[in-house]
Amino acid sequence: MRKSLWIGVLCLVWVLWIAIAPAHALEYDKEFLIGVDFSGKDLRDAEFTKANLRQSNLSHANLQGVSFFAASLEAADLTGADLRGATLDLARFNGANLTDAILEGAFATNAQFTNATITGADFTDVDLRRDIKAQLCKVANGVNSTTGRLTRETLDCPD
Repeated sequence: MRKSLWIGVLCLVWVLWIAIAPAHALEYDKEFLIGVDFSGKDLRDAEFTKANLRQSNLSHANLQGVSFFAASLEAADLTGADLRGATLDLARFNGANLTDAILEGAFATNAQFTNATITGADFTDVDLRRDIKAQLCKVANGVNSTTGRLTRETLDCPD
């Protein structure tokens, strides 16, 4: 009887530990992830520092709080991705598709967006350099389908 009681208690402790244990963010720092399909994945708070994600599919992924510090996202598909609060500083989004992405509150001071598609992207409260913002304003158009915000307005583009 005692043995079964102890087994029951241990099982209960194990179940509770699994239920309340803190989730650990995924770490992909410095990984070569060229062409990997992360579409629709929940990658909140993952670390992709200095990772190579060229031509990867991150469309409709939950990327809130993710670190893409100094990562290569050239020609990556981020259509409809949620990048709220992400660290994008020094990341390269050259030729990337950010259509309908939400970047609200992201830190992207030195990110590169040359030839990126930003139709409907929401840049509300994104920290960008003035020259990058001016570059993005030249091609900014559309309305984000989730937030309802105009891309040009979220970038504070002049009329």
